Amino acid sequence: MKEIYLAGGCFWGTQHYMKQINGIIDTEAGYANGYTPHPTYQEVYTDTTGYAETVRIIYNPDVIALTSLLTLFFRTIDPTSLNRQRGDIGTRYRTGIYYTDVAELPTIMSVYDHIAQQYDAPLAIEVEPLCNFFPAEEYHQDYLDKNPGGYCHIPHALIEEARKANR
Repeated sequence: MKEIYLAGGCFWGTQHYMKQINGIIDTEAGYANGYTPHPTYQEVYTDTTGYAETVRIIYNPDVIALTSLLTLFFRTIDPTSLNRQRGDIGTRYRTGIYYTDVAELPTIMSVYDHIAQQYDAPLAIEVEPLCNFFPAEEYHQDYLDKNPGGYCHIPHALIEEARKANR
């Protein structure tokens, strides 16, 4: 199994979307690459901790390649939007790809460069090694499963498409 950390705006939608994809073994909502120890949602919400709402993804590379996983991730975000995804605004909602294995960086950059060619504006996505990750509070975990009518910045049609593709 492999892991990658993706910040795609609000972690509720990113986690829910990723769980629909065949080959994703586990997901966990949390906070990545900030500079305070053991942050709480209330602290991260102030945009003073440096954390991004992020989803830890454990995946089986024999079922889904990192290239495919990242391509699907890019479908869920506006990669040119800085510190904003739809109605979610603030540094905690920035987009990012945080890796734990430097050997994956060429693959990540290949997908990034391919996506960048599709836009006139520069991409506003951090690509960095994971510095730290703290799981979010339990009520954030699988939030949209617990609250099916809850807010999600990812279009429902994309989530349904992923769900149907993996039946």
